[in-house]
Amino acid sequence: MRLLFWVLMLLAAVWAAHWGANQLASPLQKLRQQWGLNEAAGAAFVALATASPEIGTNTASAVQGLSEIGLGNLLGSNIISVPVIVGVAYVASRTHPTDQSPSKQFSKQKVLQLKSEALTVQAIPYLGICLLATLLLLPKPWRGLQPIDGWIMLLVYVVYLGQAILRKRQQRQPVRWQRQELIAAILGVVVLAAGAYLTVTATEKIVGILKISQVLGGLFITSTLSIAPEVFATWSIAKSGQITAATTGVIADNSVTMTLALFPLAMVSLPIKDLQLFTVNLVFVITLGAFYAGFIQWGKPSYSFELKEVVALILIYIVYLVVMLFGVLRILG
Repeated sequence: MRLLFWVLMLLAAVWAAHWGANQLASPLQKLRQQWGLNEAAGAAFVALATASPEIGTNTASAVQGLSEIGLGNLLGSNIISVPVIVGVAYVASRTHPTDQSPSKQFSKQKVLQLKSEALTVQAIPYLGICLLATLLLLPKPWRGLQPIDGWIMLLVYVVYLGQAILRKRQQRQPVRWQRQELIAAILGVVVLAAGAYLTVTATEKIVGILKISQVLGGLFITSTLSIAPEVFATWSIAKSGQITAATTGVIADNSVTMTLALFPLAMVSLPIKDLQLFTVNLVFVITLGAFYAGFIQWGKPSYSFELKEVVALILIYIVYLVVMLFGVLRILG
């Protein structure tokens, strides 16, 4: 009965996150126009809501002395999110073409067309964040998470957000806000965050009932379900024609995860107990980020994803699962 209760709570949380995400597409577009922000910078704001599962579960894990769940969730969500979100954005752009969509003119070629800021404002800074995290966490003299690491990554997040806002500014446009729209947007963010946090809480209860290890529960259950709000937000934003915002949202979310969501774990100090497992996951975090940036840079046409490149990201995740299951965990050993 306990398992059934938490499964039902999980479904309710996912529905709540879906509703909340649907309230963000129109306000995001208006906010960008009013402030003269590019779509990639707008995605950085939405990431504060969509990354709330990772921030929430890591904070709860640190407070409860279950930091390994948070660490697994942090790494796992940054791996699975890239192929899933790019795939969702691709399907949404094909299923719901709009006149505002920059990919409309490429509909015959079936290309997910982005703007250049997807590379310069989001993808490249994210790779820098991942490499810095590697430098802080892996070398033997200071291996693991310490409070100083948390403060450094918090500063890095401030720099990341600042460059997203200031770079590639556009001309401000007058917009008219309706009271009901503002109330719906605020309520949407609150419900999205609450639904995301409840998703994580329910998943943690399920992990406990099934007696799955904390790290694996974070890597494969909590992380998988914690990206549900991001999936809904991506679908909604892509349908509205904001293709770049929808597709770069995953990188903005991952940047928040590797900085703000890492902070609570660092504050309680977290040693790395399984170096092989941690290293493999961090390698795939960087690999997926590098392929994401590479496809944008060298795709044809430029700044785009073709179907074969979306499939390639999915295949990289499949390789990750094979390496984890048969190499690291040795389930047949």
